[in-house]
Amino acid sequence: MFTGIITDVGHIAQLEQRGDLRARISTLYDMSSVDMGASIACDGVCLTVVGKGLAEGDQLGWFDVDVSAETVSKTNLDTWSEGRRINLERALKVGDELGGHIVSGHVDGLAKIVAMHDEGDSTRVTLEAPAALAKFIAPKGSVTLNGTSLTVNDVEGTAFGINFIPHTKSVTTWGDAAVGDAVNLEIDTMARYVARLQEWA
Repeated sequence: MFTGIITDVGHIAQLEQRGDLRARISTLYDMSSVDMGASIACDGVCLTVVGKGLAEGDQLGWFDVDVSAETVSKTNLDTWSEGRRINLERALKVGDELGGHIVSGHVDGLAKIVAMHDEGDSTRVTLEAPAALAKFIAPKGSVTLNGTSLTVNDVEGTAFGINFIPHTKSVTTWGDAAVGDAVNLEIDTMARYVARLQEWA
């Protein structure tokens, strides 16, 4: 489980197509404290550490993950390229501060950025959600976009708006966002269960 609070921005150091996609990700995490088999959310996708180390002559650590064809097909990981910046979060530990909301790291679908404009120092971003997921998105509710826990400002049909303050843009990859980008979307777990309960009501 995760919180959607990004704790590092990593870089794709290497991509290799094997039976699955193998990605090497550079990070500022102290890899001596990361166990093999640990879960790390990479742009909101929960992936398993299958290798780790320290770059020679560098303070940057790295970890390897295997990405299945199923995961690639359901997320924006098909757009990964060497040098790309990605949002990272290590798994939640008992006693950690829950600053965002409960995030599973299981992406539900892709949202698309359809508009962006500045409002003061912040940036308002409008995204289009898949119709099957839009019903789970509510004003002032939570969503996870590329691993980031965010509050929904407004909803109109399948479109919804998010506001990014300067801090969020500086400590995540959201400062790189552009119209047309496909974004990993995970709906709020609570919204999913409420909708399921209503089906049985």
